[in-house]
Amino acid sequence: MIKPTKLIPPFPQMTIGVMGSAGGAMSDETKKNLRCLGECIAKRKHVLITGACPGMPHETVLGAKEEGGVVVGISPALNLEEHVEKYHSPTRGYDAIIYTGSGLMGREIENIRSCDVVIFAGGRSGTLGEFAIAYDEGKVIGVLRGSGGIADHLDKIIAMVDKETGARVYYESDPHKLLDVLEAVYRERIFPRHKLLLENHSPDGIYDG
Repeated sequence: MIKPTKLIPPFPQMTIGVMGSAGGAMSDETKKNLRCLGECIAKRKHVLITGACPGMPHETVLGAKEEGGVVVGISPALNLEEHVEKYHSPTRGYDAIIYTGSGLMGREIENIRSCDVVIFAGGRSGTLGEFAIAYDEGKVIGVLRGSGGIADHLDKIIAMVDKETGARVYYESDPHKLLDVLEAVYRERIFPRHKLLLENHSPDGIYDG
């Protein structure tokens, strides 16, 4: 039995993924709510993760950076050159961009699995793919109601799929209330497991030399 180690706050920080439309129409109200969502994530000291794409997720990035938040992008590109020239993706607002080289569809897995909870706003076919992964892998999911796209139809999609995966899905139109709910579920369902793992392992790993 490894001697329990004292946790050094703020690790582990809650990681929140925001997935949504990279293009298409976006109302002023939705844009405002996405900026607010990013600001709230930053103010609450969580880490924001997106697919490093333009559109709805990027509005959240800009909101988070206005409040000095930590933002990580999971890019479909192989490198910075592909990121800006092939995918025409943003760089503003990111503390780090991880280049998967997996393409738009391939990077969805890394995107979802890097997050403790995932929030969906708007969305088209690509976002639907990300939701399918998150739902099938039993993630804690938030949906920003009124943001359009597939987000406003996910309740119907879940009913049609008719499959219990362990995923928990919560719907709110107010970014503050949505984060309140997701934080409560994180504290109850995810953090205790993380805390137990961290208390019973070597924080510097085990060197097999």
